[in-house]
Amino acid sequence: MTDTPQAAVSDLDDERERPLTLAVLRQLVRTDWSKLPGTTLVVLSRDTEGNGYSPFATYARSRYAPAYDGVVGEVYPLPEELKRDKELRELFADIPDSAVPALVLYPLG
Repeated sequence: MTDTPQAAVSDLDDERERPLTLAVLRQLVRTDWSKLPGTTLVVLSRDTEGNGYSPFATYARSRYAPAYDGVVGEVYPLPEELKRDKELRELFADIPDSAVPALVLYPLG
């Protein structure tokens, strides 16, 4: 995986309708958000229309596979987690081939 942003920060308005990669997030933190106070709350929206909001609470490294309409999908354990946990392997016996590494952000509520 590369740390090269998928778009220059000045082009991010055009990228808002695309999935955000970690490279772009890092670029935003280094540039656009670098002057924000460290106490600035990070808030997640429940959906794209902005219905319901919650503070960012935790994250997980997982795998993501789009389903349904290609925008909404499911999250699956990493291979090393499955290797260590038999119960997890049984629970997630059918992980799609389309599952890719992802950083999953979870809201507080």
